[in-house]
Amino acid sequence: RSTLDRSSAASDVYKRQVRVNSRITKKMAIFVQINAMARQNDMGREGESEARAYLVKHGYNVLHTNWHWHHYELDIIAVKEDELIVVEVKTRSEDFLLSPEDAVDTKKIRRIVAAADAYVRYFNIDLPVRFDIVTLIKKETGFLIDHIEDAFYAPCC
Repeated sequence: RSTLDRSSAASDVYKRQVRVNSRITKKMAIFVQINAMARQNDMGREGESEARAYLVKHGYNVLHTNWHWHHYELDIIAVKEDELIVVEVKTRSEDFLLSPEDAVDTKKIRRIVAAADAYVRYFNIDLPVRFDIVTLIKKETGFLIDHIEDAFYAPCC
């Protein structure tokens, strides 16, 4: 073989190796991302469970958790003193960037209100509705829980 043929063959082997390594790197990055999301989902479920226990301990009668309507979801629906309370649960790790209650933006509020309206209509409930937020920050020893009553009101338009 000539020198040109050998360098061309080496170049093809190099290109194949780069393609394989690139695919492996991409798959590893996706795998790491999926593992991080799984840990986050586990922490979120654990937070919702803690929030439910907290509400029950404080006299709330929990009717539903994770109630779905189309693409909407209500985390916790409870009743206390003849009032229907819709609770949005936000869980964060200790090193959060955005405070849990700040994650409930206008778009999220509209989705919660739409789902709450559907819930009230579906179950034919005739009670005033209150919207609360329960924030949980995971610490080494458990969760730091903050319950914000009347956290927001349904937008008028």
